[in-house]
Amino acid sequence: MGTQERNDTFRSLKAPSEGLYKEKGSKFLAFAYPVVSEDEVKAYLEQIRKKYYDARHHCYAYRLGLNGDVWRYNDDGEPSSTAGRPIYGQILSRELSDVLIVVVRYFGGIKLGVPGLIRAYKSAAADALDHAETVEKVASELFSVTFDYTAMDRVMRVLKDMGISPLKYTAESECRMEMRVRLRDTDTFVMRMGEAEAKVEHI
Repeated sequence: MGTQERNDTFRSLKAPSEGLYKEKGSKFLAFAYPVVSEDEVKAYLEQIRKKYYDARHHCYAYRLGLNGDVWRYNDDGEPSSTAGRPIYGQILSRELSDVLIVVVRYFGGIKLGVPGLIRAYKSAAADALDHAETVEKVASELFSVTFDYTAMDRVMRVLKDMGISPLKYTAESECRMEMRVRLRDTDTFVMRMGEAEAKVEHI
């Protein structure tokens, strides 16, 4: 089977980590999280804003997916590109994805100026990542497979051969399963499920 090897692994964080940077009375608390969706990003941001409600700024950057196609950074009221971009730069320089970094600033009364802010946000983000353990993640896609009861044995054989475990299973007039398939195996998976007379859809 001439399926081409696709690079489907990337580096991410194993668990949340924290960092700190202080300058001229200002405190920059950094929080790095492993995330898989923008909904998760929103949930963490809400959590941080509630917990550190008295802070002046909550700046952040995130990057998601195998190639980091989904990304965003936000200065939250700091001068343009002095906060979100240097945070994002740290994610890029370490070639990470599925990562959110939030830096909370408590203002110390002395302005740091543009170079000072860039250094502070970059250093806080770097400190959080220095304390983090990274892991290799495998990119996958979510599929649903629908089939007739008579195809059950054939479908289960494909799953067993490919080492795939169903996440959900429902059986009504026909059977339906949901599963994650490693990116490099998707072509083989779709072909073999077709041979097993099962209908495959991306979710």
